Amino acid sequence: MDRDPLKVQVVSAEKVVWSGEAVQLIARTVEGDIGILPGHEPLLALLVPSRVEIVTADGRQEALFVDGGFISVAEGRVSVLAQEARMGQEISARDAQAELDGLTLKHQNGEATEEEQHRMHLLKAQLAAAEKAAR
Repeated sequence: MDRDPLKVQVVSAEKVVWSGEAVQLIARTVEGDIGILPGHEPLLALLVPSRVEIVTADGRQEALFVDGGFISVAEGRVSVLAQEARMGQEISARDAQAELDGLTLKHQNGEATEEEQHRMHLLKAQLAAAEKAAR
């Protein structure tokens, strides 16, 4: 079994958001959470808006937000491709929570559009990444 660290890249439409070696990655696919360790079998899966957690080869923990996208695992390489991806520490939890609170109120009153409901899912994922990064 391959014990070399994983070569990981998280890429948004605009840039490489994170790149490095990792010993573990956790992401949420449409079928549920998945953990990737060195030696993982090849995989291609659809991601949902969520937090991606990475344990780096030197033991640091990173948390990122992705708005969905894909994860690919092959030959010790992991690629996470999303339209939008950001490091958790780049997200203002206060701003995300304030926007989520407003949209939640609209949703409870039956006034939220489908687009606003989708935005609520994105904001919850952003908050999860921001909170994990703050720990």
